[in-house]
Amino acid sequence: MLRIITVLLLITFGSTAFANEIYIDQVGDNLDLDITQDGTNNKVGDASTDMTLAGDDMTFAITQTGNTNTIVATIKGTDYTGTWQFTGNSNAVDLQCSSTSTGNCDTVTLNITTTGDDNTFDFDIGEVADADSATVSFTVTGDNNIVNSDIDGTSAVLTVVMDNSASLATTSANSDEGNVFTLDQAGNGDVAGHTVILDVTGGGSTYDINQSGINDATVNATFDGDSQDVDITQSD
Repeated sequence: MLRIITVLLLITFGSTAFANEIYIDQVGDNLDLDITQDGTNNKVGDASTDMTLAGDDMTFAITQTGNTNTIVATIKGTDYTGTWQFTGNSNAVDLQCSSTSTGNCDTVTLNITTTGDDNTFDFDIGEVADADSATVSFTVTGDNNIVNSDIDGTSAVLTVVMDNSASLATTSANSDEGNVFTLDQAGNGDVAGHTVILDVTGGGSTYDINQSGINDATVNATFDGDSQDVDITQSD
């Protein structure tokens, strides 16, 4: 399988002088995949979702540097570890974990770090399945970034650190200043339930948190900045 992946990379890299595109369809356990892209208009996956990793005990690390890069990925199976690093503006990431597959995307550890403006991140982990023991961390530095996270499963822990203080933003994210974070965690809340940790520095950001049963939902939030718009709903 490693040989096939290498061939795909060489073919797609040579297709254009301005961007590179990576399409991978992987089946098998114990995958260790590292991807590094530098430049603009680069792609990992799509047409449609030709970045599908199926198997257990996977490690997938990706680094993108530049603007208007995209990632569309589907991970199928259990036990996934990811380290994703992004530097640049107007990038987009769409991740589905365990989409219509065997396994519930259990034991997920995902660390995402981004520096830049106008980026969009959509993460759906477990989807409607019971994704046990998910630990997801976002560190976002910049303005007008949008993070949509949906983690379904027992003992999910989500940490978000946002910093747009360099702009001294005091207006809403719709004015290209603050950031937007939405969360929807539903079901399988015990033990010890869904946990959200927010650490926000800078003004004008919007947060919509919605956690649901059964029991043990916790939000620990620290805000430092003007004009924050925060909605929190928790239910057993």
